[in-house]
Amino acid sequence: MAGGLVALLDDVAVLAKAAAASIDDIGAAAGRASVKAAGVVVDDTAVTPRYVHGFTPDRELPIIRKIAIGSIRNKLLIILPVAMILSQFLPQALPYLLIAGGLFLCYEGAEKVYEALTGGHHEEEATAAEKGPEFEKAMIGGAIRTDLILSAEIMVISLSSVEDEPFLTRLIVLIVVAVLITILVYGVVALIVKMDDVGLALAKRKSTFAQRIGRGLVRAMPKLMTVLTVVGIAAMLWVGGHILLVNVGEAGFHWPADRLHDLEHWFGELVHGGFGGVLSWTAGTVASALVGLVVGAIVVLIMHLIPRRKKADAAH
Repeated sequence: MAGGLVALLDDVAVLAKAAAASIDDIGAAAGRASVKAAGVVVDDTAVTPRYVHGFTPDRELPIIRKIAIGSIRNKLLIILPVAMILSQFLPQALPYLLIAGGLFLCYEGAEKVYEALTGGHHEEEATAAEKGPEFEKAMIGGAIRTDLILSAEIMVISLSSVEDEPFLTRLIVLIVVAVLITILVYGVVALIVKMDDVGLALAKRKSTFAQRIGRGLVRAMPKLMTVLTVVGIAAMLWVGGHILLVNVGEAGFHWPADRLHDLEHWFGELVHGGFGGVLSWTAGTVASALVGLVVGAIVVLIMHLIPRRKKADAAH
């Protein structure tokens, strides 16, 4: 009887160790996947605050909450099932999905550059509060649709880093990544958009130190939003260009990815030590962003020519 109990405890210990090792493996895989998708996460975090621009302070957090709920639905109910089915039965399709997503990011980034250079979309500067609940609903819907693309990029990039793992591990890793990244992105966004309110509250306190901090936060917000806009555009071009270069190679055309690797290696060899790695990464990032800008500009040109062509045909 005692021997059977000892054997049972040994079995339980073995199972516990296996479970712990499995949890460690999942945690490590989720960490790798999250790091690999970091560029798109930066992009997502930088892009989202513009969707609450012009709304009254009391509507900012509810809007962010609705977008976050839409984001987690996108990831878990739409993207996750499709990604898992493809990874299981048609893994060769993943590079082409990433190429399509990369093209979209390049287009989005180049479109923002085009708008900045031509001064487009000034009409959107009207106060959002004056446009009523329908406008708010439309903004939330637009944000969730944009999030669908960015979330798809995050999930597919994450999946590509664990594609050799068993099905269940891939599933758990993607669920962990979906939840953690959604919390991270929209938590940071909530902090960003409420920073000016925190500043105003501090500025009203009796403490001189608190007032200085508060006024500093209020003054810093416009600059921070400008920086976030620039970072968001740069991230779109960098991530989109890099996705294209790498996954065009995965699809069979290796020349662009090989040239990127050669460029990174050449810059990395210029300086020995840790700075060589920084230089290599910077060169690769700049090259990817330039590729993203060029490809995106071509897509923007095509997208702007199509409506003109339709109007010209209609006129005839």
